[in-house]
Amino acid sequence: MDLTTTEGVIREAEAIFASEGRDLRSSLYRELLLNALKCKRDELDFLDLKVLNRAVSEFRYAAKVFKPYRNVRKVSIFGSARTAPGTPYYELAVELGQLLAERGYMVITGAASGIMRAGIEGAGLEKSFGVNILLPFETEPSGAIRDDPKLIRFRYFFTRKLFFVMEADAFALFPGGFGTHDEGFEVLTLLQTGKAPPMPLLLMELPDEEYWETWHGFIEGQLLKRGYISPEDLSLYKIVHSADEGADWISFYYSTFHSLRQVGDTLVIRLTQPLGSVQVKELNKAFHDLLQAGEITKTTPLPAEEDEPELLSLPRIRFTNNKRSPGRLNQMILAINKLGREG
Repeated sequence: MDLTTTEGVIREAEAIFASEGRDLRSSLYRELLLNALKCKRDELDFLDLKVLNRAVSEFRYAAKVFKPYRNVRKVSIFGSARTAPGTPYYELAVELGQLLAERGYMVITGAASGIMRAGIEGAGLEKSFGVNILLPFETEPSGAIRDDPKLIRFRYFFTRKLFFVMEADAFALFPGGFGTHDEGFEVLTLLQTGKAPPMPLLLMELPDEEYWETWHGFIEGQLLKRGYISPEDLSLYKIVHSADEGADWISFYYSTFHSLRQVGDTLVIRLTQPLGSVQVKELNKAFHDLLQAGEITKTTPLPAEEDEPELLSLPRIRFTNNKRSPGRLNQMILAINKLGREG
């Protein structure tokens, strides 16, 4: 593909428009080109064009970097860049990164100092991604990952946040400042609204401290008490007090639950091991409030899932989800893992 000459660009554009309607990928290429032309038609302001171009460019490059590793589960680690090496929380992040790498996970950090550097130090460069943000007072990423091809530099927080969440299978929040809480609440909002698939969110705290316990007290005493959130939303995060406990919780979360997919009105939950008929009956009894109609049943892969051939051998359950409470769905996933461990 030659995109360095006008003739090469024209040939590629003609090929895309000639393949209209053949497959979804071709249709999306066509839509991307049409949206670029519509920017010219609409005479968008220069700043609009600059932001749009940079955002698309950042997304394209980041997706290219992550693409070869999409089959590996990853944990995004957040925390203060001001945490000094050798301090207890720094060492806790090192230990968590090491344990995650030993269990086959990769880590995603902001590639700066403090907790981010500690996560990379623990997991090792081979198991680490850096999604760095260009800031006036933090011009360079951590030396630990500065020259690694898995380092991505972002100008915009919103594109950086997108990859922190989109590529992650779990999150670990260490104590930090505004940025840590911004990222934490972003994740919680996406989980609570169902805009992100269910996944574990760990709040990492030393045994004798109350950083997240105090935060949880505010959530429970103000947000929950005033009815701003629901009781089941508290299941979306878990306070843990050691690296072992954190790594164990992530492993537990994916012990029987594997992934899910919405196919029309049907929610399909893929499993690492089958559930028995009695266990499925227990789920129906405990989580009937999630059903729009019918019941939870065991199933084979649906036709729409054939585009994920690597998952077709996994056992499944299915039901018509009313989509009213992602928090309750998260509780159901925890129950599925418990049943799998008992069974």
